[in-house]
Amino acid sequence: MNDFDFDTLAVRAGTTRSDFGEHSEALYLTSSFCFENAAEAAARFSGEEAGMVYARFTNPTVSMMQERLAALEGGEACVATSSGMSAILALVMGTMKAGEHVVASTGLFGATQQLLGNIMARFGIETTMVPATDVEAYRRAIRPETRLIFVETPSNPLTEVVDISAVAAVAREAGALFAVDNCFCTPALQRPLELGADIVVHSATKYLDGQGRVLGGAVVGAAPVVEEVFKFLRTAGPCISPFNAWVILKGLETLRIRMQAQSAAALELARWLEVLPGVARVHYPGLESHPQHALAMRQQRGSGGAIVSFDVEGGRERAWQVVDSTRMLSITANLGDTRTTITHPATTTHGRISAEARTAAGIGEGLLRVAVGLESVEDIKADLARGLHA
Repeated sequence: MNDFDFDTLAVRAGTTRSDFGEHSEALYLTSSFCFENAAEAAARFSGEEAGMVYARFTNPTVSMMQERLAALEGGEACVATSSGMSAILALVMGTMKAGEHVVASTGLFGATQQLLGNIMARFGIETTMVPATDVEAYRRAIRPETRLIFVETPSNPLTEVVDISAVAAVAREAGALFAVDNCFCTPALQRPLELGADIVVHSATKYLDGQGRVLGGAVVGAAPVVEEVFKFLRTAGPCISPFNAWVILKGLETLRIRMQAQSAAALELARWLEVLPGVARVHYPGLESHPQHALAMRQQRGSGGAIVSFDVEGGRERAWQVVDSTRMLSITANLGDTRTTITHPATTTHGRISAEARTAAGIGEGLLRVAVGLESVEDIKADLARGLHA
């Protein structure tokens, strides 16, 4: 189906039907699958024969979700996982070994920083953090043992934009894999594989589901790399449930429509915030004032995405006052929902990393992150204005 446009793939790619001929994708709730005989069971387990084996690593509903997301990203293969963080874990554990090295961008999600910087170090995999937008910094950080370059673009929460094509060139020179966390943009706005990345990672919990219902993650890329990730998942088991895969599969059908509407509202909100007294700075790639605005417009199909972060004057006390004054916005660290969410990153999403790391990443006490949903943008403004005008 690769000849079809994005919106058609979002609805039709990966669809398979049973003998019943169901129109909507079926949800297969089973822990295992039966075989006609012992020989077929042996062939399935050895991989000599294609087919379902055990739901930890094979399930028809999960397979449909994986095929559809791979089509949307332009990848050869996809493996779905239980969460976005388990996708990153599976990527690292499936493709790396002790003694190897990761180069990662600053401004990563707090849990990603913890995983790469602390947990993986216990298993002999060291990570060097470099400024997200400094291409030469990636090159300087390369070592003979560098196996992976990992970036998140736009970054969470400051929306720094990494030049994917330029960093991909650095990775190729070094013979390293290049992975991009595409959570903020999704393939509706940005397709990293087309720009030279080897791997795309998703927290499907966010925009791919789109309504804050279930957890999920995914790794998309060339078949040989994804196969290594799959081998880890098959044994270690951080797999997605069929129900969660089914929910995400249905969420993909409206992905572009939601991303376009939410991004348009985010741009309007960012422009409103930028001239508001008491707001020190707005971080949004769609604004001309954003340092990587031109790059974002090229790389993200002319869209700034749906995440707006901004610094308020007065530090934590003032930022918390804005959060606590809202009546409609959901005070939660999740994003990608149809409902607009607000959080204080320094004490939530990035609260477990050191104060020094937060300072290096530019995450101050006055920073707030708003993930714009599908409500009226005028109502979102009014809800924020209660605290900002206090």
